[in-house]
Amino acid sequence: MTVGRLAAFAGLLLLGALTGVAGTLVQAAWFPGGLLLALLAVAGLCYGGLKATGARAGAVVPAAGWLLAVILLTPARPEGDFLFGAGVGSYIFLLGGTMVAVMCATLPHPPPPGVRPARLDK
Repeated sequence: MTVGRLAAFAGLLLLGALTGVAGTLVQAAWFPGGLLLALLAVAGLCYGGLKATGARAGAVVPAAGWLLAVILLTPARPEGDFLFGAGVGSYIFLLGGTMVAVMCATLPHPPPPGVRPARLDK
């Protein structure tokens, strides 16, 4: 693995964490629109990482950063503050973001342009 590829994966991990933090704040602030925006951000980052790196790890790494940030922000603080309320929007954000990340990581890869299939046509 080259240094550039490692740097790309480290950047995707950081972007995933930042997307998780931003999505946590936005999804509750502007309920229906913020939730949709947060889920679209996760989908865009995971799909963009997949296309940019050309490997499934390009979708898995930002999803891992997103999940780590969201899990760390889930528990309530000792002062009684919390970021996730007990509402349907929070659950949709948590489960929907996870499902979007899994969908992006399991998308089939079309063959690169110019590559012929191994099977000859009749």
